[in-house]
Parts: sequence; structure tokens; C-alpha cells
Amino acid sequence: MTTEKALKELEKCGSIQNRRLYRKHGVAGELYGVSFANLNVLRRKIRKSHDMALQLWETGNHDARVLATMIADPVEITDDQINSWLKDLDNYIITDAFAGLISRVEDEKSIMEKWMTSDDEWVGRAGWQMLAILAMRDKEMPDSYFEDQLQTIERGIHSCKNNLKDSMNSALIAIGIRNEALKAKAIASAGRIGKVEVNHGKIDRNTPDAAPYIENVWKQRESKTV
Repeated sequence: MTTEKALKELEKCGSIQNRRLYRKHGVAGELYGVSFANLNVLRRKIRKSHDMALQLWETGNHDARVLATMIADPVEITDDQINSWLKDLDNYIITDAFAGLISRVEDEKSIMEKWMTSDDEWVGRAGWQMLAILAMRDKEMPDSYFEDQLQTIERGIHSCKNNLKDSMNSALIAIGIRNEALKAKAIASAGRIGKVEVNHGKIDRNTPDAAPYIENVWKQRESKTV
């Protein structure tokens, strides 16, 4: 599939309803309004195509950029490309998609740690989303690493920027469902943190309370083993 064909497919799959919805979620600029279900259909058709991913990103179209994160090759992406895309982040949807891509590059941990300390709201969010992803996926990272991050979350979550609060909360939950030892520590951290207030603007979206969310995930796991 060519880039031109991919863009035509995206345009065809877009809808007014989804465009309105994405606007409420903070997406500005050009977009077709393509659902993630349709984006995944296109992803499966294209598979990996790094050159196409670069071309799709350059269009500036939101849906094209989300698709770009799905088909870009984490082995081929360069530091210059990462930094260029990083500057374009301007909403949580594309930021989280981008974090998913960069969590698969070779030097993901050092990139994540750098971004987590950024004063930029979207760069910081990308870093904390990467931590949530790695907590769920990387079985080699020691518990002590995540225990340190729980302390960082406790110290900073109430004073940080809006979208950082949301991503820190996601990281807290991910740490809590990593294993049973971290479950107890994450729930204790959540208790000390208390309610995390995030302004989601025009959308009907809630930031989950970490402790009951973690408990519920573990209950579901236990019910499946009975």
C-alpha cells in the first residue's frame, strides 16, 4: 500500500461523529476522525513500513500520525526522528500512541527517564506512559526500580501539570498490577496520595482511583484461576 492510498483509506474511514469526539479530547488541527478499530485494520494491512510512517507523520493529520506510530519500525527510528516527533505532541491521544512506539526502541529506559523529568506536559506524559507500559511488559526490571518510582509519584502527583497527573496515576496502577509484592506497596502509596483530581475538560472521562482499580484487577485474575 502506498502512502497516498493509506491517506485515502483514512479519509474514507473518518466520520463527523468521531471528529467531534476527538475535538472534545483535545485534538486540534487536521483530522479525519478515524476510530481505533479502523486504524488497527489498516495497521494489519500495512504491517511495518517505516518510510510510510515518516510520510504519514509529515502530513500533520492526527489520524495519519496515530497510524504512523503503529507502523513505524522501532529498530529503524533515529534519535533525530524521535526528537522531531516529540515536538509535535499536543494531545494525550497522540502522546500515548507515541509512548507505545518509543517503549519498544533499544534505549527505551534512558529515554523514558529523561522525559519523566521534563517540564513539558506532553513530554512528561510520554515518559510516565512509557513507565506504565514497561511495568506491565518488562519482566527483567527489578521491583526496587518501581518502588523508587512510587515514591516519586507520591511526592509529585498533586503538584504536577494536569496531564502528568493522569499519566502518573496510570503508572501507579500499572505498578500495582505488576506483581503481588508491588500490589501492596502501590495500594499503600495510593492511600497516602488520596484522590487525584484531573481536569478532563469537555469529555466524560474519569481518572480512576488507583487502589480500588488495582484490587479489582487482582480479583479478576484470581477468579480466572479458580
